[in-house]
Amino acid sequence: MAERNSGKLNQLERTLPEGLLADAAWMERHGYSTSLRSQYVSSGWLVQPVRGTYKRPLGELDWQKTVVSLQKLMGHALTVGGRTALDLQGFSHYLSLSGPLTIHLYGTEPPPGWLAKLPLEESFRFHRSQVLFTTLAAEKDALQAGTLRELPGPSDWPLVASTPERALLEMLDELPGHESFHLVDMMVQSLNTLSPRRLQTLLADCRSVKVKRLFFFFADRHAPPWLKQIKREEISLGSGKRMLVKGGKLDPKYLITVPEDLGAPE
Repeated sequence: MAERNSGKLNQLERTLPEGLLADAAWMERHGYSTSLRSQYVSSGWLVQPVRGTYKRPLGELDWQKTVVSLQKLMGHALTVGGRTALDLQGFSHYLSLSGPLTIHLYGTEPPPGWLAKLPLEESFRFHRSQVLFTTLAAEKDALQAGTLRELPGPSDWPLVASTPERALLEMLDELPGHESFHLVDMMVQSLNTLSPRRLQTLLADCRSVKVKRLFFFFADRHAPPWLKQIKREEISLGSGKRMLVKGGKLDPKYLITVPEDLGAPE
C-alpha cells in the first residue's frame, strides 16, 4: 500500500506543476480519493488554499496561475478578456491600475464558486460571452476564428485571452457602469494596429447594438488606419436612441448619449 501511495505521489509531482491549482474533481479523475488527499494534506505534500482545492506547497499562487489551472488543468472554457486582456498585451499604461485589480473572465458557463474565495489580492468578474457574441461565444469557435489567442503564461502552459480587437468590444460593453468613457477614448486613440478583418468578424457577430454604436463613435473620433477598411454596411446598428449617460449629450449620428465633457479628439 505504501509503495502504491508513493507511486501516486510521484505521479502527482509530474501532473500537478508547482504553483498550479487542482480541484477535487481533477484529483478524483486522476485517482486520488478523498482519504488519500486528506493524507497528503496532513503530511504537508498538498495544501488547500480554500476548501475543495489543492496545490503543492511550493510555488506561490497568483491570479495568472489560477486562470491557467482553470483553463489547462481543470478544463473550464474561461478566457481572459476586456481590460485585463488589453493589459496583458501591453496597453496597461492607458489603464488606471489604482486600487484592487479586477480580472475579467469570459465564458459560456461561470467559474466554480471557490474562485471568489481564494486568498488573492485580485478579484474576478465573470461575463457570459453569449451575451455579447453569437457564434463566437464558445471558446473553440473563437480560437478557430482567431479572436482568442494564447499568451505566454506563468508556467509551461499558455494563457488563453481575447485579442485586442475582441477585448476592445468587451471593454465597450462595460460602459457606462464599469468603465470610463475618457479611458476608453484614450485607449481607442492608441489602437492603431488592429486587424480590420478580425474587427469585421467580431462586429458582424456582436449581439449588442450599444457596443457596435460605441465602437464606431470612438473610431470616428480618432480615424485609425483600419477604420476605412471596415464595411459599415454589413454591420447592423439597430434603430432608436440609446441613453447611456444620464444628462449627457446625444450624438446625432449614432443616437447614443455620451458625457458632455468628452471633448473634441486631439
